[in-house]
Amino acid sequence: MSFVVINAVTVQGDASADFEERFAKRAGKVSQSPGFEAFELLKPIGDGRYLVYTRWATEDDFKAWMQSQQFSAAHSQHAERGPVNGESEVWRFDVLQAEYGSA
Repeated sequence: MSFVVINAVTVQGDASADFEERFAKRAGKVSQSPGFEAFELLKPIGDGRYLVYTRWATEDDFKAWMQSQQFSAAHSQHAERGPVNGESEVWRFDVLQAEYGSA
């Protein structure tokens, strides 16, 4: 089954719009990577952390993305504009079971 990476990102209150804009500008950069299966940016309701969810065919596919030019390009905004998050924590999972709706 698949390999999932979730980046739990704390964004300082007034930086939320900038954080969301950065993701909107880099939309589609990850989707062309070999082994890529899914991406979701989850916005907290009320207080909490944004969750950046990606699913890959294998962990090696994810590692290859991390070392790719596309990854560097997608994250170049951090170097140019500085980070918007207060902290970030990365969680990694192997998918053991999954169900999907038809919609």
